[in-house]
Amino acid sequence: MFDAIVAFSLRNRILVLFAAVALIAMGLFSASRLPVDVLPNLNRPVVTILTESPGLAPPEVETLVTRPIETSMSGVPGVERVRSVSGIGLSVVYVEFDWSEDVFRARQQVAERLTLVREQIPPGTVPQMGPVTSIMGEIMLVAIPYGKASPMEAREIADFQIRPRLLTIPGVAQVIPIGGEVRQYRVSPDPAAMAALGITLDQIDRQLREFGTNSGGGFVDQFQKEYLIRGVAQTTRIEDLRALVVGESANGPVRLSQVASADFAAGFRRGDAGYDGAPAVVIAVQKQPTADTIAVTTQVETALKEITATLPDGITADKVQFRQANFIETSIGTLQKVLIEAAIVVAIVLFLFLLNTRTTAISLISLPISILITAIVFSIFGLSINTMTLGGLAIAIGELVDDAVVDVENVFRRLRENAALSEPQSSLVVIAQASGEVRSGIVYATAIIILVFLPLFFLGGVEGRLFAPLGQAYIVSILASFVTAVTLTPVLCYYWLPKIAGLHADRESGLVTRLKHANAWLLDWGFARIRGVLIAAGVVSVLAIGGAFLLPRAFLPTFNEGSFVVGFQLEPGISLEASSQLAATAEKLLLQIPQVESVSRRTGSLSLAA
Repeated sequence: MFDAIVAFSLRNRILVLFAAVALIAMGLFSASRLPVDVLPNLNRPVVTILTESPGLAPPEVETLVTRPIETSMSGVPGVERVRSVSGIGLSVVYVEFDWSEDVFRARQQVAERLTLVREQIPPGTVPQMGPVTSIMGEIMLVAIPYGKASPMEAREIADFQIRPRLLTIPGVAQVIPIGGEVRQYRVSPDPAAMAALGITLDQIDRQLREFGTNSGGGFVDQFQKEYLIRGVAQTTRIEDLRALVVGESANGPVRLSQVASADFAAGFRRGDAGYDGAPAVVIAVQKQPTADTIAVTTQVETALKEITATLPDGITADKVQFRQANFIETSIGTLQKVLIEAAIVVAIVLFLFLLNTRTTAISLISLPISILITAIVFSIFGLSINTMTLGGLAIAIGELVDDAVVDVENVFRRLRENAALSEPQSSLVVIAQASGEVRSGIVYATAIIILVFLPLFFLGGVEGRLFAPLGQAYIVSILASFVTAVTLTPVLCYYWLPKIAGLHADRESGLVTRLKHANAWLLDWGFARIRGVLIAAGVVSVLAIGGAFLLPRAFLPTFNEGSFVVGFQLEPGISLEASSQLAATAEKLLLQIPQVESVSRRTGSLSLAA
């Protein structure tokens, strides 16, 4: 079959060349559009249910909120595990589905169950599903120092200017700010004044709930037109709140200012943040699982620059503390470096052995073409570029030229022998025969390599999701190099080698000549000492196996992202103020290290109202 493919390629040389050019163009186009991420998709379909219940302690949250939700979710089809965390006024329930489950179908089933469970939890408590994110979804941390602004103003900028703008970017799943102070109305009733005017807390509570809301009154038909009736009361002015009528007395309407004090105040904080030893607001940007990390990061950075230009003096939104794209760009840069170094080494070795630039060029061409074909296959099957696929390509680089090297070397040797004959054969016949002579060895070697990597596809769980892309990248690139060797390589040999074969008919590299002599001497020496060679090989094998058991083991290699995450475990029950002070002290100590450029911190919980 492979002889027929080689013969077909040699008969249709122009077609093969056009196909190669088309594949290069498609490969470049596909590579530019492939999604890029730090790791493969490791996300088991998980639906996160967040429920805020202000005022409840963790035991009440567990009993009244978390347990009813857990019980209801356990019966959803496809659910494998339900986990939960109950904190002060916050319940978080994680509903994990089978790997094969579609996450959007899972969210639909959870939403249907949530409509039923709302009757079993305290009134006013509304469970919400969190956005679809990934394990490595936190792609950026951005610090917003207060500057000349107050903590309330800084938090409002994060909540009402930066967060809505970033959420409009395709691929952004969630933007979570922490730190600063959330502005709220604070009303402090005066019991003595309330008793004197006959006002109750229920009256004040009812009127406060309706404050600042517009209402509709239907419409009226006059003069052949319909006029809407509206009660416009929407306002955020503190003066309007103080003038709110909360009841009546013998002397007329009673306003809120007569029975209570009202002003703006900070809401109860469950989280704090800092930047370079000073208070700040820190925004965490999370992406959707299938989004391109680099593309989303670029759009977020562009948006932050636009927002910074509109912010008050002294406030900036461009202090990026963590950027996951840096790690990806470093990985891609490493692969490019490996590719260039491998190409240089292969070119030098080939030239030393063959003493010919054309044979070297033919062998090297298979390297970029194999990688571009891999990019096309990845694009067709919806795969992404990540650390593991890049690792697979890096491992395969040394073998991508093997098929072409073996083919070109044998073809060139046969063409030289043919040129030395008194009646040379046709170059097409010689090239086809020379390719066929080494084809079986190339096929066997390729099949063995593929079989070695096949166990990666039988791993389950996170391990399978993590390492399968490495095997996919390796196998696809190796097969691409094999296809190139049986199609394009013989055609290039026909165009570039026959004319120079006669000039090199009696020429052989001095390095090859010396290596042949050394090989012959080693073979003679080994055959004369067969028992000793076998014993030495056995001893070396035993030592190698023993050394393999002593090697350190780790699930993943150490990644150098250029940033460190330092975590503090404090005593349970510590206040936010105390933990924030400790974190700020640690922040200042870290800044004293010469290599540290900047430090940001997040203290406390990232609740919905953090």
